[in-house]
Amino acid sequence: MSNLLETTGISDRALDIADRVERFVRETIAPYERDPRRTSHGPSDELATELKALARKAGVLTPHVLPDGGHLTQRETAAVLIRSGLSPLGPIACNTAAPDEGNMYLLGKVASPELKARYLEPMIRGEKRSAFFMTEPAEDGGAGSDPSMMLTTCRMDGNHWVINGRKTYITGADGAGVGIVMAKSDEGACMFLVDLPDPAIRIERVMDTIDSSMPGGHAVVSIDNLRVPATQMLGESGEGFRYAQVRLSPARLSHCMRWLGACVRANEIATDYANRRMAFGKQLIDHEGVGFMLAENLLDLKQAELMTYWCADVLDTGAGGTAQSSMAKVAVSEALMRIADRCVQVMGGQGVTGDTIVEQVFREIRAFRIYDGPTEVHKWSLAKKIKRDWKKAQEA
Repeated sequence: MSNLLETTGISDRALDIADRVERFVRETIAPYERDPRRTSHGPSDELATELKALARKAGVLTPHVLPDGGHLTQRETAAVLIRSGLSPLGPIACNTAAPDEGNMYLLGKVASPELKARYLEPMIRGEKRSAFFMTEPAEDGGAGSDPSMMLTTCRMDGNHWVINGRKTYITGADGAGVGIVMAKSDEGACMFLVDLPDPAIRIERVMDTIDSSMPGGHAVVSIDNLRVPATQMLGESGEGFRYAQVRLSPARLSHCMRWLGACVRANEIATDYANRRMAFGKQLIDHEGVGFMLAENLLDLKQAELMTYWCADVLDTGAGGTAQSSMAKVAVSEALMRIADRCVQVMGGQGVTGDTIVEQVFREIRAFRIYDGPTEVHKWSLAKKIKRDWKKAQEA
């Protein structure tokens, strides 16, 4: 994977972490890809706990968070998270998976020392999973790609906030120990940290979805008179959307990192198949239609890599990177979809079986084109920016 390991601007410490993560995922975690504890709703918590124990022993658990509590730069994080994504189980083992990775980043930036000790540190140690409660059911008319439509409410009652509403597509809610709940007060959006499970937060069902890489799957949840101490609000009432933006740009990019690693591995598998399989008197790779697909994969992999590192560099300047992360999310997810589709096509019937991870990677990338904002929403947001920038130019 040396062609996907940038060295410019990456410390020797981060390069060493990336190398160790790659060896661990390839040698220790990849054999678990046939483990029967991988279910349609994601790996079981039993399996996830076992994998994290292996990562802890190998010294690669939560590798992007340093022992002193510091965080690798986004550029360095890319080098590490790409490696963790070489297996769909790698991010779970290394504790770099969504939503935990994004939630840890958010708490590291905005939580008080007391809340960090109570909620963040157990997550960093891999002892608790988390869930981010924002999206709401479409049938209720609630928030989806447009978070301003949020219907979940919160009101003060003494020294507690009382929260009511419904949420959907809540990744990892089933089995999570930490929840970040978004609700709307009279001042605007708010964020709360809660301990899970809680009887006031009821999982209505875990949905059957096209993807199957995240423990706990994706749940529909009812929140009925959830009482949260005022001390467990993140920041101030009405500041929730601002805090969400702290999380969203890096989280979008982290998805790009992990799934880029998965597509690197899928392409390796498809390439090996094309060089071993004979058809019509020669290796598949020697048939132009197949060889060209693998050549196109190399182009898309490199473009996805460059886009990921470019956006990481923007975030490392301290900029919010909203537009840049939208651009990266669209460009990388669409490129990875093309790669995953070609890998399936190159492998033919073998590509649609569960005998390799190629079929799963295809499903996961299809979902990635929707998660953290569909391609079309990001394009619409970018188009609005183009219009704003044009107006400013006319007024100058």
